[in-house]
Amino acid sequence: MSIKENIRIAVFSIKTNMMRSLLTMLGIIIGVASVISVITVGDGGRDYIVGMIRNMGNSAIALTVNINVASDDDYFTDRDIEAIKKLDGVQYASMQSMAMCQITVNEQTGILMGIGGNTDMQMLTRTACLYGRYFTEEEYAQGKNVCVIDVGSAVQVFGKKNVVGEYLHCKVNDIIVPIKIIGVVDIMASYGMNTEDMMNSMSSMSGGMQVMSCMALMPATIIGNLGGSSNRYDTVNITCYDESQLDGIGASALNYVRSLHGNYDKECYSVTNYATYIDLLDTVINVFTIFIAAVSAISLVVGGIGVMNIMLVSITERTREIGIRKSLGAKTGTILFQFLTESVILCLIGGSIGLLIGVAGAALVSYIMSVPLAVKFSTVAIAIGFSSAIGIVFGVYPARRAAKMPPIEALRRD
Repeated sequence: MSIKENIRIAVFSIKTNMMRSLLTMLGIIIGVASVISVITVGDGGRDYIVGMIRNMGNSAIALTVNINVASDDDYFTDRDIEAIKKLDGVQYASMQSMAMCQITVNEQTGILMGIGGNTDMQMLTRTACLYGRYFTEEEYAQGKNVCVIDVGSAVQVFGKKNVVGEYLHCKVNDIIVPIKIIGVVDIMASYGMNTEDMMNSMSSMSGGMQVMSCMALMPATIIGNLGGSSNRYDTVNITCYDESQLDGIGASALNYVRSLHGNYDKECYSVTNYATYIDLLDTVINVFTIFIAAVSAISLVVGGIGVMNIMLVSITERTREIGIRKSLGAKTGTILFQFLTESVILCLIGGSIGLLIGVAGAALVSYIMSVPLAVKFSTVAIAIGFSSAIGIVFGVYPARRAAKMPPIEALRRD
């Protein structure tokens, strides 16, 4: 008997007992839908989170000072930054310093969080200005009171996005320091984050009381004027041309800074490779997704037992059919393959329905969680593979039982 004929007989048998077949497939449908939903949402979440970190710089390292061990002379200086930028393989290098102070705009008071760096900051954040420009080397060297404001801050403080030419009036030690806005950029989006959520968080800093808040990038040379550390920094961010050289460049930068400061006897510096965190996070999410999918797959075993049960019932009902076919010369292998085909088709139909429901469920969850939907070919292959495997594994015993049934005994039954 041809494969086409086996499939035709299997489909006819399933259609003849449609309600029973649907109830039998229910376990397969639920199992496959659960596994597909978990894997799809897990893949989408992993891609989103890993992509967010990659936007922060998958070819970047951070050199930081251990503030519990270091003295004032151990902190990074502008000389250190310039020396690091000249190392082979280094693409960009910028210090990172921060300061917070009170600002006044249109008689409203708020909080400014200033993030200081050099002109390489634009390349490190990988974000172009929506309006205006970043500060120049000349403005950095002269310590000009200029800044690039976040677009969310611009809307909150000024009520509009394009605020180039406006001023932030910062109050430091009862002295007003005006800072001119020369550019507008979406800072949070460069890190894969939501600007509005960040601003709401900053606005709740004072015991839950809502206050006007603002975030801005500015020359590190003016951070000291706003209450931060002046000309001494605890973090240097470095990007490399080749990601494979990150560890080597990190070690070179570390040794070079130690030689400049003469503090080899201190463990006051550490190197963080962002690419390592990406790989680690990717592995953790994969393991977690596989574990949850494996737990969900337990329902597939239950569904497989249901398939085995219904196939045994089907064989009992079709005993005389089996006897007639065997008496007419049907071989044992032919009977076995016929019932095995029916079992596999039953599971494949259930698996296909489960795949559609699983993808739909994953799409809903992804929409609610605001993560991308990632339906991959491997996911479809898993659904088809699982369904076929269940059909084969749990269909073998009933099929063998039917195939080995003696023709005379089969014909004797009603």
